[in-house]
Amino acid sequence: MSNLKLGIIGTNFVVDWLCDAVDASEGIVNHAVYSRTSERGNEFAAKHNIPNVYTDMEAFLSSDIDAVYIASPNFLHGPQAIAAMNHGKHVLVEKPAALSAAEFDEMLACAKANNVVLIEAMRPAHDEALPVIREAMAKIGPIRRAVLEFCQYSSRYDKFRAGEVMNAFNPALGNAAVMDIGVYALEVCVLLFGEPKEIISRSVILENGFEGMGTVFLDYGTYQVDVAYSKITDSVIPSVITGEDGSLKLGKLSTLDSLTLCMRRQAPEVIFEGREDGGAGNMVYEVADFVKMIHGKLAQEPYHEATRGTLRIIDEVRKQSGIVFPGCRW
Repeated sequence: MSNLKLGIIGTNFVVDWLCDAVDASEGIVNHAVYSRTSERGNEFAAKHNIPNVYTDMEAFLSSDIDAVYIASPNFLHGPQAIAAMNHGKHVLVEKPAALSAAEFDEMLACAKANNVVLIEAMRPAHDEALPVIREAMAKIGPIRRAVLEFCQYSSRYDKFRAGEVMNAFNPALGNAAVMDIGVYALEVCVLLFGEPKEIISRSVILENGFEGMGTVFLDYGTYQVDVAYSKITDSVIPSVITGEDGSLKLGKLSTLDSLTLCMRRQAPEVIFEGREDGGAGNMVYEVADFVKMIHGKLAQEPYHEATRGTLRIIDEVRKQSGIVFPGCRW
């Protein structure tokens, strides 16, 4: 069976990691890159030994690529995914997959119409740590509370504080802390607990209308989950799931790099330590699952449900917190 040829939209550092993950994976190769400028495209292609560079989207999508990885600004995820699928290409789209649950449903309808795979590049959803977490949750007794925190001071925030608004802090591109950072914590929440009965959200909005950080209270009836996320502060405490008989401490939510089981009256036990494969890290799992889905060896639907459930929560967070993307359809 020949390798799938992957075309790439985007040339940022996350795409560097994805290319490394593809290089470490079987059944797929980095084959083409699309960039708005030939200079940037050629530079990126040389770094990753990618043989084909395109600056015309139609030519890129009409080429011999089998699949597309989309890592463009958030507001382009939906339109570019639909364009790729209408050209018969399978799509792996960076988180958040869409700006809203309604937009994601449009994307899923397009995938079905074209008989192609569409999946969100949500690292923890595919990580081998996830079943370990679920198994450990069964040991700590009835769950009563979870605190999921992902706060990561943006490398671009210093420039914002100095008066320069870069793309990462431009809400017109579909950017917000909940879209860029909070989505990890919220999707881990949905993967582990499903969708909540009630959502209460509050955000800190910066002077240009960008959501810098937020807190979400999720009520599940017999237990509660607090989610905190930020692009303007760092986390110093871990995420914790607490049951009546013990707790489970989680490492960084995007990489799930460690899990520690803390049973009452027992010493803490490290039950999982994640991969250390350079920047690629646990992205290898999402690439492997993408390949399996294309070959019909893995169902897409559970991942679609997690993505849709997360976007439904984000829709409510945006509504309650007044998060607006000027000029965007959703």
